[in-house]
Amino acid sequence: MFTINEIKDKYGHMASFAIWKNIDELKKPKYGVGDISHFDNIDNLNINRNIILVGLNLSGKGTIDKPFSNFHNSKSTSHDYKIRFALQDTIFSGAYMTDIIKDYEEVMSGKVMKFLNANSNIKKENINSFEWELKDIGATNPIIIAFGNDSFKILNELKYKYRIFKVPHYSSCISKENLRYAFYEISKLI
Repeated sequence: MFTINEIKDKYGHMASFAIWKNIDELKKPKYGVGDISHFDNIDNLNINRNIILVGLNLSGKGTIDKPFSNFHNSKSTSHDYKIRFALQDTIFSGAYMTDIIKDYEEVMSGKVMKFLNANSNIKKENINSFEWELKDIGATNPIIIAFGNDSFKILNELKYKYRIFKVPHYSSCISKENLRYAFYEISKLI
């Protein structure tokens, strides 16, 4: 099992944890979502290696500028704030967050799936890499939650090994409140 710093070194450019600084509820929903300064002292944070939240891929170039900044994007077009709202103060807070397809940056998920359908070997390599990632981070009997249909479709190939659930993708037209409710529904099953 990797230490937090080993996870940061190996996966920090593509992964993170579902931990955000506490925000004042009176501030705008996107306020501070990109502030990852709390990861400077990650040994004191409450992380959960057995709940794994999985997106499809990095959404575009320049989205990851520091380790653990994936899923913490503060750009005005980003919907990462919905994840924060959905997970804070729940059993999912501190979960490990990653993408199933590594090192393939593309905003349009349809293009990602088209590429994977034409290159099934790359999909298989990424599934294998994901399983190594689970081992590296020390996940034991993980609960895996896919963001959206595409990541769920890929992860579902592992359904005989893991418990896999799906929530709507946070960049879809779902409200932050409805995304939180989707996680609440899963919390009743685990």
